[in-house]
Amino acid sequence: MTTTITLLGRVLLPVSLAAIVACGGGSGAQTIENNNPNQGNNGGGGFTYTGPAPATDDVQSFKINVWDNLVADDRCGACHIDGGQSPQFVRRDDVNEAYAIANTLVDLSNPAASRLVTKVGGGHNCWETEASACADTMTTWITRWAQASGSISNTVVLTAPELKDVGASKSFPATPDGFQPVYDLLQPYCGQCHSSTSANQQQPYLGEGDIQVAYDAARSRISLDTPENSRLVVRLRNEFHNCWGNNCPSASNEMEAAIRAFADSIEPVEVDPALVISKAVNLADDGIVASSGGRVENNVIALYQFKTGSGSTAFDTSGVSPALHLTLSGPHEWLGAWGVKFNGGKAQGSTQASRKLYDLLTATNEFSIEAWVVPENTTQDGPARIITYSGGDTARNFTVGQTLYNYDFALRSSTGNDANGMPLLSTPNADEVLQATLQHVVMTYSPVNGRRIYVNGELSSDADELEPGLLANWDPSFALALGAEVSNGDAWLGAVRLLAIHNRTLSDTDIVTNYDAGVGEKFFLLFSVSHLVDMPDAFVVFEVQQFDNYGYLFNKPFFISLDNTAAPSAPFTLSGMRIGVNGREASVGQAYANLNVEISSGNYVEGGVVLSELGTIIPLDKGPTSDQFFLTFDQAGSNTFARTEPVPTPPATPADIEGQTAIGLRHYEEINNTLAALTGVSKTDPAVNAVFELVKQQMPTEENPRGFLAAHQMGITQLAVQYCNELVDSTSMRASYFPGFNFSANVNSAFDATGRSQIIDPLVAAMLGHSFATVPNTGNAVMDDQPIDGEIQTELNSLIDAMTATSCSSDCVTKTANTVKAVCAAATGSAVMLLQ
Repeated sequence: MTTTITLLGRVLLPVSLAAIVACGGGSGAQTIENNNPNQGNNGGGGFTYTGPAPATDDVQSFKINVWDNLVADDRCGACHIDGGQSPQFVRRDDVNEAYAIANTLVDLSNPAASRLVTKVGGGHNCWETEASACADTMTTWITRWAQASGSISNTVVLTAPELKDVGASKSFPATPDGFQPVYDLLQPYCGQCHSSTSANQQQPYLGEGDIQVAYDAARSRISLDTPENSRLVVRLRNEFHNCWGNNCPSASNEMEAAIRAFADSIEPVEVDPALVISKAVNLADDGIVASSGGRVENNVIALYQFKTGSGSTAFDTSGVSPALHLTLSGPHEWLGAWGVKFNGGKAQGSTQASRKLYDLLTATNEFSIEAWVVPENTTQDGPARIITYSGGDTARNFTVGQTLYNYDFALRSSTGNDANGMPLLSTPNADEVLQATLQHVVMTYSPVNGRRIYVNGELSSDADELEPGLLANWDPSFALALGAEVSNGDAWLGAVRLLAIHNRTLSDTDIVTNYDAGVGEKFFLLFSVSHLVDMPDAFVVFEVQQFDNYGYLFNKPFFISLDNTAAPSAPFTLSGMRIGVNGREASVGQAYANLNVEISSGNYVEGGVVLSELGTIIPLDKGPTSDQFFLTFDQAGSNTFARTEPVPTPPATPADIEGQTAIGLRHYEEINNTLAALTGVSKTDPAVNAVFELVKQQMPTEENPRGFLAAHQMGITQLAVQYCNELVDSTSMRASYFPGFNFSANVNSAFDATGRSQIIDPLVAAMLGHSFATVPNTGNAVMDDQPIDGEIQTELNSLIDAMTATSCSSDCVTKTANTVKAVCAAATGSAVMLLQ
């Protein structure tokens, strides 16, 4: 039986089941109409068409989006032309006849299933080094044709999988019991690269000195059921990778035997016969590709989906020539759920291919950089380079970076940004927008609105302080890089799951659409429960994806019958639902254990019944091709299981820890912002910014005061002095800040009682948030942890005494200004400013 669900939104509709995942998408996601004239390879790689004109708009769309991209001699035009090999879908004499033939080779409602896609995906005449990259690019071209014809369908057909009982299954033990034979090969032969202590360190660390670390890294590359299919064996046997003794057959046989010995040491897990269980399913064999309704990719000129999972190339599958492929180098790791994790390495395109960005972005003077990223931590600085189109440490066209909890956007434009793209536009410090989790980040620029930063669908930056301009001063010789600067400096630690560069600004609605579409390959898994409830073709359905190399995301389950005429004959209950993997219930992630839903004719509609809005992470065991999933219930219809919850282990006596300080330091960016607020001098002032860039690495990077060094104070002092220089040297600013003080007076007479009050009082008011006029100096601070006004006055008066102790005989007016600068720097650069 089959049924069709229409993907329209997030809620259950009366007659159709809407999208049931917060972040849908995946390989089945279709894109929204594409009208970008910059896409395609501009007319068949140099071939000039002189045949009959396209007979219809659909033929014209086929020509622009598919035929032009395939007719060249180095692609399908080498064979499938008039007088050549059948099918002649790129014949050059008549595009209308080519169109008629191509229609038999494509599925416009599901472009990824087209014969043209599966053929190149199988390796037939692929023009790239990786067949999957050709398949993705071919899918892009056919999708654009389908969009123009209105043929793409945003529906998913649910088809009943083969019914399988939950069988006995081998599962990896938590500790490396029996793993020693495999480790005895991995550690000596793979450890020279695949370990954290290697000079050539490469993840995964399956040759690590610690056997537990090596075991955890190797598990996803071992098949317990078919040892000969283990990735560790295939790398040696078929790919001839680092074979010891220069004998790949012998090395692969040794590895297979070691894995088989390990697998034989593991006893299969028999499912508890008392459990109430569904039928079993497997992600690779039984999953149905889920579509969430589409991404906005109207003007994508470079697209990286990181699907290949191995190798040294991240392919640009935008279909826009020239392809801007990126070469991976240094420590990095491919993610099983699509993506690349940078551990100190980078991915970089050639300057020649990167010229595409210069040509197509300067033509529109606007762009959007869209990425799904997972920062490793919130302590990175530099800014650490996530994405950069640059020529070195101090020259760039644009950069997406990280500074602690902030995303940074550097851009060179015609309105004041320097060659290094400064000043940065950043997300606000106090908001701590950047987190070490999967986030959707979009940076847009237009000559109308300037720079903007969006995180998870929401505008997360303040207004750009620079006037919008043009991109005419960009440098065409720069290169695109991910994970580090092109010089290899300012490396960023984290994962990039998708990157799209658009040569137009995405609207707020477009950004939300792409955020909702999500990232990665997603499947519907149908767990049969017809044998448990009184309803034919009954299934509990999850949307599932491999979340990372260690787990699966199960999301928003719903109940449905694939028999469109069926309805519950009597109410029944589904409660206490848990997810099982390889013969046992998962030890963590049981978010549906408290589920209790009654299904009846009153709440069951054609689209089914939503069981939960929650999602959960289930640990990966043997991998998506081998893990067998099933569901258990405390109650399903009349079937019940009397569950006895285990008694939790009493918590251990908590260890005594060192007391936490009640105060903290402002870090360097907060110090810069605070000095700007205290003095009224903009942090973008060229002289101030130059000093900040010079000394920011000499200032605190964390809040713990125990790490404060003398060098930190020197950096703070230099920056405070520069702020005070700019304040006092500006006639208008100093007059406003220190009203009444006579800067033209001789230093010998300027600092009488009145003059001192005119300098000290405004500084203390700025630091403490009150003036002596409203809060008399009674010896008590306004707040318990604020300094006492009188003590500050005493310290600053002592400094003035020292500065004016010697009678001045020359240039005494200049010394007056310098004394004010010294008092200002001493006050604003003090612990009053630094501590919080």
